[in-house]
Amino acid sequence: MKYPDNILQVGSLLPDYMGFIFWEKSARYFDGPLPNLPQNIKKTGVFVNASQEDIVSKLSQYDLQAVQLHGHESVAFCQELKNTLAKSIEIIKVFSVDPEFDFDELKPFETVCDYFLFDTKGKLPGGNGTTFDWKVLEKYPSQKPIFLSGGIGLDEIDLVNEILKTDLPIYAIDVNSKFEIEAGLKNKEELHRFKQKINF
Repeated sequence: MKYPDNILQVGSLLPDYMGFIFWEKSARYFDGPLPNLPQNIKKTGVFVNASQEDIVSKLSQYDLQAVQLHGHESVAFCQELKNTLAKSIEIIKVFSVDPEFDFDELKPFETVCDYFLFDTKGKLPGGNGTTFDWKVLEKYPSQKPIFLSGGIGLDEIDLVNEILKTDLPIYAIDVNSKFEIEAGLKNKEELHRFKQKINF
C-alpha cells in the first residue's frame, strides 16, 4: 500500500494484514503519512536486507505489528531481531520458490520466525505478478503456518480454494500486484470480490 486515501479504502474491507514496503528500490516504496486504520488490521513492514536499526526505527515510527523479511536475511539476523522486538511483533520470513526449491533450508528458521511466506522466484524480491507451481508445496515438511503468495488474482480463485482444501497449514493469502491499478494503488472492488469468493 502506498496512497493514504487508497489505504483507507482497502482498510474498510478489514484485511487481517496490510503491507507497507520500506525498500527504496520498489515502485511501491512507502514513506508515509499513514492514516489511522482499524486496530484489528496488522500493519506490516516489508523489508529487503535492511539493518536491524532501520527495521526497529520503522516499527516505532509507524506502529507496525508485523515484519516481513523479503531479502537474504540469515538465521542469526532473524534471531537477533526476534530478541530485540516485543513478543507481540510477528516475524514473517519470505522464501522465493521455484521447482528446485530445497525445503531443508527452512528448518533453521523454524524457531526464529512466526510464519513462512512462499512467493514466486523472479527478478524482483516480490511483486512480480507470477504464480509458482503450488504443487511444489506438497513437499512442505513443517507445520509452521504459511502465507501463500505469488501472482494471486481473481483468475486464481479456484486454484486457491483447491489448495485450501489440502492439509497445508495455510494461515493467510497474500495478494498484491494482480489487484493494482498502478504500483501501490489497489482496486478496492476487485479485492472485495476476491474476499467474497475465497473459502477461508
